[in-house]
Amino acid sequence: MFFRIMTVLGFIFLYAPIAGLIFYSFNASKLVTVWGGFSTKWYGELFQNAQILGAAWISLKIAFISACISVVLGTLAALVMVRFGRFKGRTLFSGMITAPLVMPEVITGLSLLMLFISLQGLIGWPVGRGLTTIVIAHATFGLAFVAVIVQSRLVDMDQDIEEAAADLGARPVRVFFDITLPSIAPALVSAWLLAFTLSLDDLVIASFVAGPGASTLPMVIFSKVRLGVSPDINALATIMIGMVAVGIFCATIVMLRSSKKES
Repeated sequence: MFFRIMTVLGFIFLYAPIAGLIFYSFNASKLVTVWGGFSTKWYGELFQNAQILGAAWISLKIAFISACISVVLGTLAALVMVRFGRFKGRTLFSGMITAPLVMPEVITGLSLLMLFISLQGLIGWPVGRGLTTIVIAHATFGLAFVAVIVQSRLVDMDQDIEEAAADLGARPVRVFFDITLPSIAPALVSAWLLAFTLSLDDLVIASFVAGPGASTLPMVIFSKVRLGVSPDINALATIMIGMVAVGIFCATIVMLRSSKKES
């Protein structure tokens, strides 16, 4: 009984603020904590807010591009770690790959900012800070997560099939695209989704490497919240919660169907 009560209290502690946020997103009053009647006007104003819509589009573009780059580079890094065995500098390479996982975001953002400033002084690129620098920064820490996920899948993968294909005359590139890639495809999808989510959610690193005209959605939300939470921000958060809930629901259905087919 005690554990049930603690479990219920734990869920209330976690989800009561989210429920309150959703509830007050339909508040007609401008005061967030004062109920002024049911209304959906803040959703209408949200979709007419050019700043938020522009920031959301920028965040989606950055997240998509950086996730794709992270998957490519992270997969290559994982292949090197698993398939190449021991080589000179392996420890250093492994440490550099996993460093973004444990490095504070403030340190990562500051170091990348100094790197971009130095590169601009040496070779003239990148010119200023903007979408390009944010994409590079997000791909930098995103590939670390991708490498860990893909590496774990490659370790568990049976290499006998690859060796059999090689014995039958298949070139390494053919083996990779016909055997290795389909086998690790679920890990690649999971890694891409994780990199996309991390990029979409990032605030600290983007604040260091962003420039004028390249404010991401978290940056815009944070700047608005500093002046006080407004009902349109509640509406935006509710929409994001709804998108996540739909994604989880669809993923659950797919998993249940796959488990039924296997059984």
